[in-house]
Amino acid sequence: MHGRLKVKTSEEQAEAKRLEREQKLKLYLQATQAVFQKRQAGELDESVLELTSQILGANPDFATLWNCRREVIQQLETQKSPEELAALVKAELRFLESCLRVNPKSYGTWHHRCWLLSRLPEPNWAQELELCARFLEVDERNFHCWDYRRFVAAQAAVPPAEELAFTDSLITQNFSNYSSWHYRSCLLPQLHPQPDSGPHGRLPEDVLLKELELVQNAFFTDPNDQSAWFYHRWLLGRADPQDALRCVHVSRDEACLTVSFSRPLLVGSGMETLLLMIDGSPLAVEWRTPDGRNRPNHIWLCNLPTASLNDQLPQHTFRVIWTAGDAQKECVLLKGRQEGWYRDSATDEQLFRCELSVEKSTVLQSELESCKELQELEPENKWCLLTIILLMRALDPLLYEKETLQYFQTLKAVDPMRAAYLDDLRSKFLLENSVLKMEYADVRVLHLAHKDLTVLCHLEQLLLVTHLDLSHNRLQVLPPALAALRCLEVLQANDNAIESLDGVTNLPRLRELLLCNNRLQQPTALQPLASCSKLGLLHLQGNPLCQAAGISEQLAELLPLVSSILT
Repeated sequence: MHGRLKVKTSEEQAEAKRLEREQKLKLYLQATQAVFQKRQAGELDESVLELTSQILGANPDFATLWNCRREVIQQLETQKSPEELAALVKAELRFLESCLRVNPKSYGTWHHRCWLLSRLPEPNWAQELELCARFLEVDERNFHCWDYRRFVAAQAAVPPAEELAFTDSLITQNFSNYSSWHYRSCLLPQLHPQPDSGPHGRLPEDVLLKELELVQNAFFTDPNDQSAWFYHRWLLGRADPQDALRCVHVSRDEACLTVSFSRPLLVGSGMETLLLMIDGSPLAVEWRTPDGRNRPNHIWLCNLPTASLNDQLPQHTFRVIWTAGDAQKECVLLKGRQEGWYRDSATDEQLFRCELSVEKSTVLQSELESCKELQELEPENKWCLLTIILLMRALDPLLYEKETLQYFQTLKAVDPMRAAYLDDLRSKFLLENSVLKMEYADVRVLHLAHKDLTVLCHLEQLLLVTHLDLSHNRLQVLPPALAALRCLEVLQANDNAIESLDGVTNLPRLRELLLCNNRLQQPTALQPLASCSKLGLLHLQGNPLCQAAGISEQLAELLPLVSSILT
């Protein structure tokens, strides 16, 4: 055995590692305690930089210590000469780069570098761009570095065309680069601004064609990588709609005026401002939301004074002015009429699809055919299936409705983990189609029965609906947004899985409510109905609460105006 090294046993190795960790932890805690003691004593000198360097060099994610370094640097800026400060900054930049090599995705390190360079009179931005390029060579998907590069490019006023060329080079090397695709979505609207489209507007069609060709090459090369598919989805999107008043409705019975908007807004002091003019004269009113929560909402309403609804005059003209949105709309209430309204058409406004030129329609039709070809080669590719659905929605949602539902069925089979999301998306599309069909028929009745719906969307579009049939679906709640249906008189929701009626609060015209075969457990679940002053018929058979003793008496006490309760 002479001359041979003794091999440590596993127990000895474990004990040695334990002792080593304990020693490192002891030094770590000692250094941290020393930093905090000096900070508390106001001793913000270079020794604090040395102590924090020992800790941050091994663990760059200690945010408090980066704050300490910033306090020290600010203190030293008042004490050192320009030459000494320049040397300090140069050393700090080297230290930051060493920390990034330890952890290239350290939030604190990148943030500290931004802070440091923002304080310099003449930062070397070219050097920082080169630093970004080096780190992106190691990991082209490091979004921390991409965020820093966008900061540097903005500070250095790098032309967007140059940054776009940089993304070209990285995407060409590797299509699986979500950050690079995302950067393109930020740069292209800057390079090709469109009038009235906002900062996130869509692209001119010639640019769009080139981008579609690039992204198609990407997902044909690697169909399972999601980066290109997400960018393709952005390309298919549309600009945010312009601010608009969608509908104005006035009711003589309720002495109420209701307005629906293109986006949720908050009306009130210091918020959005709405002006109401009646027969050319301004009227001071208090605006509120249908559910009474006064949170950002598509629907706002106000009470009208009796004098503004004088039935002796031939008509009254109501004009609502949305000052922030620079939009207005008016409606007329004629003598002898109980209501009047004016609304924009969802079909005319292209609310649920892209507004396509002939050229773009041709391009998207070609995209659809290409994706169908890819789907034949990759029948279980979920990104391809979803993109086919979105393309059909963009082209013509009604024409492709049946085919869209078939693709949803296939997509759920290949991606069962996202079945709930797909069910909700399918429900959203079906409701959009139903709104379009209702407008084409020019009716105020909406039939949504037997559609396997799981959610209700776009309820702000249903302000004028009087009869709504939601029977035989998979709804679990009647959501608060249902309060937008100010004209609703009959609501059928039999054979669902409804447990909550929050959305039925304050439906001023609701007369009949059918809730057979749902999951209402306790009479208290019906409490929202107490605010429905005209409710006269309520069907509840098949709900668990009907099995409770004395249910009729409890319901009669809760809803004294209901003339017939079937249990």
